[in-house]
Amino acid sequence: MNRTLAKYAIDPAHTSVEFIVRHMMIAKVRGAFAKVTGGFAVPEGGVIPEDIEAKIEVDSIDTREAQRDEHLRSGDFLDAATYPSIVFKSGKIEGSGERFEVHGEMSMHGVTRPVVLEAEFEGRGNDPWGNSRIGFSARTAISRKDFGLTWNQALEAGGVLVSDDVRIELNVEGIAQK
Repeated sequence: MNRTLAKYAIDPAHTSVEFIVRHMMIAKVRGAFAKVTGGFAVPEGGVIPEDIEAKIEVDSIDTREAQRDEHLRSGDFLDAATYPSIVFKSGKIEGSGERFEVHGEMSMHGVTRPVVLEAEFEGRGNDPWGNSRIGFSARTAISRKDFGLTWNQALEAGGVLVSDDVRIELNVEGIAQK
């Protein structure tokens, strides 16, 4: 049986890639990456994507604090000069209806590791210019250390400056390719 797949390109203007990490064990800091590209396919009439690929430009990191952003781009953290992008490629996708899990591999800082995204179909429709659009949200958590991001500072009162756990939240809108 041949399935018809609609191919979508990620719309960077309507897509967000955000992360949350604890600072000094007392507060959560939120940041985002402004530049993301990629695409995916969706079976005709379906709501679960497949063949997902996304590329995030590390230089586009924004935590609303220029000095912190420069530190995050440096060799202490993401080392944007050596590793300019974070890449995700899907593998197995499980679920039915509007909730599903995307098993894939994320490559960051020269390390590729498996990750699982808890995802949800958000909707579809046509924009005023006749383009077909579809949206998804997803979330996961990773360990910075699993990707070789080990820089930290011990705090005098105990604990560390930056937590190892990083939560990632995605909101993705795709535009059908003609």
